[in-house]
Amino acid sequence: MTDEQRVREFLERVVADNAAAFAGVSTSLGVRLGLYTAMAGAGPLTSDELAARTGLVERCVREWLAAQVAGAYVLHDPAADTYVLPDEHAAVLADASLPTYVAAGFTMLKALYGAEDALADAYRDGGGVSWREYGPELAEGVAAFFRPGYEAALVQEWLPALEGVEAKLRDGASVADVGCGFGHSTVLMATAFPRSRFHGFDFHEPSVEAARKLAEEAGVADRVTFEVAAAHDFPGGGYDLVTFFDCLHDLGDPGAALRRAEAALAADGSCLVVEPNASAEPGENIHPIGRSFASTSAVLCLPTAMAQAGPHALGNHPGQEALAAVAAGAGLRNWRLAVETLTNRVYDVRR
Repeated sequence: MTDEQRVREFLERVVADNAAAFAGVSTSLGVRLGLYTAMAGAGPLTSDELAARTGLVERCVREWLAAQVAGAYVLHDPAADTYVLPDEHAAVLADASLPTYVAAGFTMLKALYGAEDALADAYRDGGGVSWREYGPELAEGVAAFFRPGYEAALVQEWLPALEGVEAKLRDGASVADVGCGFGHSTVLMATAFPRSRFHGFDFHEPSVEAARKLAEEAGVADRVTFEVAAAHDFPGGGYDLVTFFDCLHDLGDPGAALRRAEAALAADGSCLVVEPNASAEPGENIHPIGRSFASTSAVLCLPTAMAQAGPHALGNHPGQEALAAVAAGAGLRNWRLAVETLTNRVYDVRR
């Protein structure tokens, strides 16, 4: 017999998820149009004032604000008819320099929802969905989403946790950043360690072009290069450090990438592998972060790996044992968890 109370409770949850799915588009607009940024630190604003600050149509802004109030992102004073973005909310929605900033994740929605037909076909025939089929918003959104976390922890925590690596970087090392995307990780390392030389590689040409521009703007182009290259055949050798930031699980053949890394490492070199902190056991991911990773894997990470027709399609939560086994098969048998955060697992990987 059906438990009516449990039906009602689950119905409420699904309705809330449905509302969040619609609200996500409004959140993405708030990021893209600078609405949250305009409200941050501004105190109470009328819809007219916010429209003037952003150059947008007041009627649309007023409707957007109503949606934000309904989601408790923005607070409304009905007496004065003003709206305020609390500082605590701005830290999550408006300030991309803070590690708490996650709003950029919403800007990927257009690409993901737009790929639904291709995803449905992939689920039917197993052909996967290539990165390029998602549209340019995906690369932009992914880069913006990961940047705050890298800025908060890469130089401060992750690199120091690798055995002997920080000292090499200070003295002058050679680094390959595989799957560098827009180059945020590469540029952060180059800024912190001016004696070292950094080489970013990514198969996605628009991302490489964006990375080159970022290096110029950051003033590190003298010690950073970016090239279009796949993870399994990136050029060069004698690297003291080879990095894979949130990309190894996206590869159809992560073993080939790690074999290339092993061959390209200096005698005492090491790999930094950053992966999502999600469990291979589905029941252990029943929490917001786990759900986010698992959901992303089903519509992005797994399909892109399958599109490469390699021997592996790991998804973003294969578990440490599966990853370590792939690395061992590539000749990298020393696999150590160096840092664990709410969202990431950082591994120190060596021969």
